[in-house]
Amino acid sequence: MNEETTLTVCRDGVPCYDIVYAPDLTGLRKALVSHGLGERRFAIITDTNVAPRYAQQVAALFPTKPLIYAIPAGEENKNLSQIQEIYRFLIENHFDRTAVLAALGGGVVGDMTGFAAATYLRGIDFIQIPTTLLAQADSSIGGKTGVDFEGYKNMVGAFCMPRLVYETPAFFQTLDGRQFASGFAEVMKHGLIKDEDYYVWLIDHMYEIRDRDTDTLTKMLRRSNEIKKDVVEKDPTEKGERMLLNFGHTIGHAVEKYKNFTLTHGECVALGCVAASFISWKRELISKEEYYEIRDMFVPFGLPISVTDIDREAVLALTRSDKKVRDGKRNFVLLRRVGDAFVDRTVTDEEILSAIDEITWTEEEA
Repeated sequence: MNEETTLTVCRDGVPCYDIVYAPDLTGLRKALVSHGLGERRFAIITDTNVAPRYAQQVAALFPTKPLIYAIPAGEENKNLSQIQEIYRFLIENHFDRTAVLAALGGGVVGDMTGFAAATYLRGIDFIQIPTTLLAQADSSIGGKTGVDFEGYKNMVGAFCMPRLVYETPAFFQTLDGRQFASGFAEVMKHGLIKDEDYYVWLIDHMYEIRDRDTDTLTKMLRRSNEIKKDVVEKDPTEKGERMLLNFGHTIGHAVEKYKNFTLTHGECVALGCVAASFISWKRELISKEEYYEIRDMFVPFGLPISVTDIDREAVLALTRSDKKVRDGKRNFVLLRRVGDAFVDRTVTDEEILSAIDEITWTEEEA
């Protein structure tokens, strides 16, 4: 990819924001100016991992000199206390309602920056400059923002659409292997829930993806974003179809909290996708062969299909606290086939326990 391309996300049929795909960072200034943000005052919100590598480089590309604030890196810092620190930084530096926040980092930074923007002075603008595969493929798109509360994922938040999302696979050249694999779990999810041809394409281009080929990754990002865009446009505030994007997340989030965030989000999503596919097989919605293919295809992309040291009852209990529970019942996403997912509210505790057992590795299996 040698030139910028754009995908526009709409709300209620009206263009809402653009996703700009670029080969590198050099087009950022032009993108900000062309989207009417050239004269605005910016604060770049990043984290302590990303700041030393990219903050000054990115800040130099803004039309006006931004201030930089780095939150402590890690999911454990995705909380209201850190949001308060962002508020304090903005207040002490006299940011008013015309200011814009720029999220420079992965999904945690994007979610927290968006939530701070949604709530500071009752709402200011923000943009996304996602640096991880997970953020570019999934979390930076759709306007979901928020923080965890006492370890429960994304329990406090708001829907707040960005003014712009600027994506470039150039960031992936310095992304460590585990984080790259983590993002790929969300990519696989998109194919599994909405597009069998895309799922097959991902498998066929396994080696180019693992080698981080720029053209392949750009095509992959755009198709994943198109799938999420289509779902979000139909259901911007998650009252129906948008729940399909939670495939793998009910059990995945429970495992993530149970393991105290020692696994990445994508690793837990992969485990959750295996568990949900297992339930789909046991309900005779997909075949045994389809289940094992889905399960096994996570492995070559560096994602787990089993986990050790799991208390099945504790993980089950955590699924009951998931934010997708409605009227005491879980909205659980299952597959009719690859590329065709649906929301089911009848999944039982016994089915979930069986799925947890399926993804639990024991010494007896060694």
